[in-house]
Amino acid sequence: MLNSLYEKAIAKRGFIHDIDSQTDVESQLEYKWFNRDILEIDNGFSIAAGDGSFNKKKFLTTNFCAVGAESIIYDGKIKKIDDSDIFDIPHVSFLDELLSNYMAIYELKCALRTIKEYNVDYYMIDGSILGDLQNPFPRGAKLPSKLKNNLDDILLKEFERRLNIKKYGLIFPEIRDSLNLVEFPKNENSNKIEEYNLHLASIEKIILLKEILQFRKKIISISKTSSDNDLFHWNIPDIAFLDKFTEKQGISLIKHKTVYKKTAFPYFNDFFKSITFTIFYIRLQDNKNVLKVELPYKASKEDVFELIKKINALTVQGYPYLLNKAHNDVVITDKNIKELLKIAKIYETTNREVMSW
Repeated sequence: MLNSLYEKAIAKRGFIHDIDSQTDVESQLEYKWFNRDILEIDNGFSIAAGDGSFNKKKFLTTNFCAVGAESIIYDGKIKKIDDSDIFDIPHVSFLDELLSNYMAIYELKCALRTIKEYNVDYYMIDGSILGDLQNPFPRGAKLPSKLKNNLDDILLKEFERRLNIKKYGLIFPEIRDSLNLVEFPKNENSNKIEEYNLHLASIEKIILLKEILQFRKKIISISKTSSDNDLFHWNIPDIAFLDKFTEKQGISLIKHKTVYKKTAFPYFNDFFKSITFTIFYIRLQDNKNVLKVELPYKASKEDVFELIKKINALTVQGYPYLLNKAHNDVVITDKNIKELLKIAKIYETTNREVMSW
């Protein structure tokens, strides 16, 4: 089989085409990218950053899953807080989406604890809050009818009450059981329970997003990748276009954006729809990667220029040091999963061991 693939590779050499060499790149960049020296401001402000991770090991009957998040605070000294857990989850088609929601909950709770307990001036998030808000409902499983009929103030108030008490971990399982939201005994269909878990986790995430956006002047979302092409309207992402055709420190045209009009939220619809996001791209060091920055409020050019000077004060190799450290600290590798399984004394066949005979 590999030989036939090698033949296909030879026959299709160069089939992924680069941008046409005749493209007038300069005209595309004009008024949309500005080479600019980015200075640094280090005037005693405090800043923090957070990231999350998940990984899993598939067994014949279940999945062993680990999820965690970490926030790193810098106020003259480095401090950390984290939250994590391990689960067993049945085989479901939406496992990654479920774990991604769990991870987001841990990340947001760490962020909220950091902002409230350490009163940081800025908090950097890896990713996009606007992206999270564009797709508030899960895609992998249909909303169970009983849960759909209970998306009312009683459910919202129960979430808010418990979130005020418990600042870490997942609280939706407690709510699911206390309000009898599952419409059949647990042992009859464990996969069906995971559909409830997916949607309840998304609700917990939405409520946490609303809470963290109360502090939106502190929030800075930073991404190394993005699929958006609102700036150049090419069939490749804007960030890829800028990475390819620019080299110097600089900043893109600043744009403002709101959540899709057709997007519907289970709660706080008017609140989320009222937020204007400020979006731009920056390169903090010559010949380093372009980054996408998103602020969950309408910022002026002056606000943006002052902010990127502060971001640049704690940047190493063109990327915020705290974000990079949080990522390296929190990532859960396959090796970590094997160590966790050993410590937890979990041994089960994956049905792949026979392949090594």
